[in-house]
Order: sequence, then C-alpha cells, then structure tokens
Amino acid sequence: MGHQVVIFDFSAIRGLWETRVKKIKERQRKEKERLEQSALEKIKQEWNLILECRKKGIPQSKYLKNGFVDINEKNLDIHGKTPQRKKSHALSDGVNKEQNKFIFQLSGEQWTELPDSLKDQLYLKEWHVYNTSIQTIPAYIALFQDLRVLELSKNQISHLPAEIGCLKNLKVLNVSFNNLKSVPPELGDCENLEKLDLAGNMEITELPFELSNLKQLTFVDVSANKFHSIPICVLRMSNLQWLDISSNSLKDLPEDIDRLDELQTLLLQKNKLTYLPRALVNMPKLSLLVVSGDDLVEIPTAICESTTGLKFVSLKDGPVETIVCEDTEEIIESEREREQVEKEFMKAYLEDLRGRGMCKSAVSSLLSWI
Repeated sequence: MGHQVVIFDFSAIRGLWETRVKKIKERQRKEKERLEQSALEKIKQEWNLILECRKKGIPQSKYLKNGFVDINEKNLDIHGKTPQRKKSHALSDGVNKEQNKFIFQLSGEQWTELPDSLKDQLYLKEWHVYNTSIQTIPAYIALFQDLRVLELSKNQISHLPAEIGCLKNLKVLNVSFNNLKSVPPELGDCENLEKLDLAGNMEITELPFELSNLKQLTFVDVSANKFHSIPICVLRMSNLQWLDISSNSLKDLPEDIDRLDELQTLLLQKNKLTYLPRALVNMPKLSLLVVSGDDLVEIPTAICESTTGLKFVSLKDGPVETIVCEDTEEIIESEREREQVEKEFMKAYLEDLRGRGMCKSAVSSLLSWI
C-alpha cells in the first residue's frame, strides 16, 4: 500500500535545513581548531609518530630534537620509505597519472574561452569545466571521438554546437545552470547517452523530437526551466528511470505517461498542476512521485492507495519570503542560485527517505546521478 507524506511549508523547511547545515559546519570548524590547539592532540600526534617510526625502524635520533619529538612528517618520507614502498608508491602514482591524462579539468571565472592547447588532446575521455565565464563550446569538439563524459555545469554557455552530435561514445552530458535557451536536434545522434542534465538554464521551453532516438537514457533532469508540458521525445525514451521536471510551468501531465514503464522516480514539484492522471497507477516500476500540493484539486485515490509500492510525496510550497532563516539572503542571491540550493535540499531529503527505508529501489540506484 502506498504512503502519502505531506510536508507543509516546503520553503520554511528548506530555510531551516540551510541554517542547520551552516551551524554544523561552523561547529565542526571550531572543534577542529580546538583540537589542533589542544595539548592532548599534540601528544596524540607525537605518540602516533613514535609508533610509526618504531614500526619502520627509524632511529630515535631522526625524530628527536633536544629531547622533544619532531612531529614533522618529512621524517617518515625521508627515512621510512623502503624500496618496496617506493616501488608501490611509484606504481600508484603512475596509474593515477595514466588515468588523469584522459581527464581535462578547468574552473575559475577568469576563463572566458577554452585554452587553445585543448585541440591537441583529442585522446581525452572526460571534460570537467565548471564555474567559468565560458559562453560557447567550439565546433572542434566533434574531433573528440573518445569523449565519454562532458560536465559543463555552472558556466555561461548560451548554446551547444550542432557538432556535439558527432560524439557517438558520449554517456554523460551535464550542461546544468548555464544560459541555454534550446538544445540542438543533433544531440539525438548521441545514441549511447545515459544521462542528460539541463537543469537550471531557466529559459528552455522545448526539446527537439530527435532526442527520441536516445534509447539508452536512464536519467533526465530538465528542472528549473520553462516547460509547459512533458516533451514528446521524453515519452519515447524507453529506458528512462529518473525524470526531474520540477520548477517548470506544467499545467497537466499526458494521459499516456504510463508508456514510461521503466520510470522509477518522477519529480514534479513546483509546477502548476491541478490534477494527476490515473495513468500514473499503471506504471509498474514507479516508486517515488513528488508533487506540490498548493494547486492540486484532484488526486486519484488509486495513487495514494497504490499496491505497487508507490511512495507519494506532496510538498506544500510557500513563497521564498516565508523562509525563516536570518542569513538566507546571503545564500540565495538569485533565482538560479535558489534553484541550486533547492536541488541540494531535495537531494538531502531523498537521502533521508532512503535512510528511513522508503523508496529504496528508486533512490539508492539513481541518487548518485543527482
């Protein structure tokens, strides 16, 4: 039997959650400083160093100065490495270096375009570009045929090049919290794509029908945009398991939404829905449904009393101004930043559900995608 969980004043809870996180971090920082300054911690460090030096056969003269223990860990690095340890470290470093050479990482607002040297690294398998001022992705991205992961969140990207469709091995595309207004239809040629994250672009209103070709997609996040309905192409993604279309302008759901028979999690909160279709009951694997309760006037009894294990969560939204948090203005400086904060809140909330054993199949298998 399904369970209905009603949470009143969602925004107030989010504000309290933000305050609690800040207090916990501040408490941890103070405790760390206290320990670092305490004599007990110093004694503990000295004793651990002595034990480690004895274990490695390092003579006392190497770690004692004028009768006091020198807790500089360089002693261990200089005197404690046996040939076997050196060999092990060298091997580990070699493996890490070999793996990292396939990953390109870039961050910092000073970057307004990708470095020219990137063109010479066509062997790359992952791009991680975030928190920059970059506005465009160059057409030469088509040359990176081994690219598997394209993480481009929190930049200033205003459009994606058509050449992105040439990335036949791409599995993850994250262009969340940028300035996109549309998606190129050529993206539908990325036939091996498994995750698509377009959250927080604020202006996307539709997805091209060509994305119907993405049959390997299991995760789609188009939250915090301007969708008025679930795109037709999404309804044709036969392997979709997680769909987040929250914080949009949905007024209704399609009556054939049950064609998404692999869907496990459906996040619909912060839309303008007034009713939910009975077809939701016909989705055999749907185990978590989240909506906002403010505008809903009709909820099929079958949803709340579902025997399929569906967990129905109705969140009562409140305006941002109702957040009871003194320092909220410091945290939320814009609508996009507010959406990011709410994303973190929902992730924490779903983790809490998982911790209480609720919606385990949906949450635990896909929570890592968020």
